[in-house]
Amino acid sequence: MLMILYLKIIIYLYLHTGVQGSWFPCTFSDERQYKKSDGTLEIEYISRESMLQFGKKGDAPVNPDAITFLVTGSKLNLNKYLKGVEPDQVECGLHRHRTRDDHARWPIKQADEFNVWFSCTIKHTNGDFMLTSFLRYPTEQPPSTQDSDTWPAISDRATITTTAVMMMKTLTPSLKSNLGAQNKLHCQFAIDHKGPNFTLEWHKRGERSTLFSYSRRTGQTEGQGVELKGLADGDASYNLAFTKIANEGAYVCSVSVLPLSASLDISLHVEESPRVALSVGPTLTLEVGEMQKVVCEVDHYYPLDVQIVWYKQEPAALGQTAGSLLPTLVANTLLSSHKHNSDRTYSLSSFFYLSASLSDSGKQFTCKVSHKSLRVDIKKSFILTVEEPSSWFFVCSMLVIIVIFLAVLFKMLPTLHKATRKRAQKKPY
Repeated sequence: MLMILYLKIIIYLYLHTGVQGSWFPCTFSDERQYKKSDGTLEIEYISRESMLQFGKKGDAPVNPDAITFLVTGSKLNLNKYLKGVEPDQVECGLHRHRTRDDHARWPIKQADEFNVWFSCTIKHTNGDFMLTSFLRYPTEQPPSTQDSDTWPAISDRATITTTAVMMMKTLTPSLKSNLGAQNKLHCQFAIDHKGPNFTLEWHKRGERSTLFSYSRRTGQTEGQGVELKGLADGDASYNLAFTKIANEGAYVCSVSVLPLSASLDISLHVEESPRVALSVGPTLTLEVGEMQKVVCEVDHYYPLDVQIVWYKQEPAALGQTAGSLLPTLVANTLLSSHKHNSDRTYSLSSFFYLSASLSDSGKQFTCKVSHKSLRVDIKKSFILTVEEPSSWFFVCSMLVIIVIFLAVLFKMLPTLHKATRKRAQKKPY
């Protein structure tokens, strides 16, 4: 609530004080270096309230009580890469930045100027993009010696007038993919002067090999996945033609222009939805006391975690009428061991032994499968019909008795016929 109130106050000031340009509230992670009692150096990190403001040199700060990093116009218009983004939609962080070579000259810098560098990282709260940039603050003071890491002090209400000299942005900071899909790991960069001798590299964290590299100075390339014609416009995106589970992981897109080097992490998550099938049809008919093994097969899913639940519903609940009974879990269900498929997906089955009873007749049995790749759980069901064995048993019994009686009668007919003839021959008349 306080943050919302704070933003409303800032917007009011923005509209009524004539401040021009867009802005974003940020956290400036300042550093203070000091010596410990044992003589070793320690760095203390201090979070300070700040604003990233776009405008012209001399513009009034949006929030005069905070440190203002005023980004003025240059050949790299950082503001256009944030077009349409509202202040409450991003997380902004500012840091001091140490370069690998403090004495390396930036091409647009005046001969009598020195540089103090700041890095800026802006992340969309919904994960829509991530942007990192370097801000150059010109100063007449020479850089400190290598033995000293003293930073120029910044007061609480200071305005630091800077220019953006380098920018990297990705629209896919976290990407989800199915197996076999084509994917583009987006990476975009911009530099404030023409013909920079930049070096581009793609690699995957945890692996030593380089996926792709390019040096503009030498024109040499290594690896594949990046279209060279797009580099002229700052498109360094990496293309995956056929995504496998082995492709899952964190990818790093890095661009270097001495003395600066920036990188972006892009996470690729592979998810494959399970295929679910029952070992019985939509209806199952059993006699009282008969036992049937019922299996729910869950195949070809990734990642590993999956949940399988069996439950049954009373007949009154199937129509979803008010006051109907809730589903009940099926007892004594079992799980098989996980099966590893050739494509590195998994398979699992859940089963139980159904002993038919009249109380379960008409009930619907459902296997519900939950997995992170699914927006909605998969459900497979069958309806059980249980019949009493008495009717069929009686019919079968009577048929057996009749057959036996006829067989015995047929076998005894010759004997009866002989006995009848003998009695007839003994009569005197």
